Amino acid sequence: MAEWVYPLGSAAEGCWDVSLGTSDSKLAVEGWEHTGLKVATLAPGAVVELPSAAEERIVIPLSGAFTATVDGLDHPLAGRASVFSGPTDVLYSGTHKAVTVKSADGGRVAIATAPAKVQYPTRLITASETPVELRGAGNCSRQVHNFGTPAALEADRFIVCEVLTPAGNWSSYPPHKHDEEKEGETQLEEIYYFETRVADVPGSTGSGSAGPGEKADAIGYQRVYASDDRPIDVSAEVRTGDVVLVPYGWHGPAMAAPGYDMYYLNVMAGPGRVRDWLISDDPHHGWVRQTWDSQNLDPRLPFGA
Repeated sequence: MAEWVYPLGSAAEGCWDVSLGTSDSKLAVEGWEHTGLKVATLAPGAVVELPSAAEERIVIPLSGAFTATVDGLDHPLAGRASVFSGPTDVLYSGTHKAVTVKSADGGRVAIATAPAKVQYPTRLITASETPVELRGAGNCSRQVHNFGTPAALEADRFIVCEVLTPAGNWSSYPPHKHDEEKEGETQLEEIYYFETRVADVPGSTGSGSAGPGEKADAIGYQRVYASDDRPIDVSAEVRTGDVVLVPYGWHGPAMAAPGYDMYYLNVMAGPGRVRDWLISDDPHHGWVRQTWDSQNLDPRLPFGA
């Protein structure tokens, strides 16, 4: 279903590699209301700007270092070599704030957004302050950077985190949903923005060459399927720069193919009264969580150690 899957380039607008769901985006997604994402690749010295709007934002360096300016104040973001290098500094801007982002040396930056009504103060969350969670076990082991979750950040609507999955592992698993306001569950839209790379495995260079004369294609897979009578059926190959929208339904697994590490940025928000990530597992697969107690965490984690 093409309206939920955006391969690299298909959601581009102007200077943005991705422009979906934000107040200034001209790419309309029917029924999409609560979350947005911008991604830009900046040349050295280049600048991107977002005008003041009734949406809260968080600036996330993907590769490189940046300076984000809000209310005339410059906030240096130390950044990182890549999303697989560990956490990064991020900046939360609050609502009704123009945001300018520039990079002396160039790089790639994401800006997560959500329409919001309550104003919270601008806040820098450094890499060292970012809660790093190692979730799951065995081939369901993954690493989560919880810089924009309710426990780490005061915000009005959105919940933002990033997940790193070693080659061959499954994350967003067991399949789960958050598409109803009910006891134990909150209604949240969700954006997945992906990056992938060749893993550090025997026979690979880790930089795109799988072997003599071979060219690697770092892929992963994302699954979304119906939880009620609303139709959705996504089984998508994903690569660096691709986006999958999850308006409702069971979603997972996000699969890192053998030989390729996977990263995704999650942006979630919804109309509910409580800002919280409360989920229901697909009852066919929720039992898998119980098996983690007898398994070890994947020794390849954490990334960036």
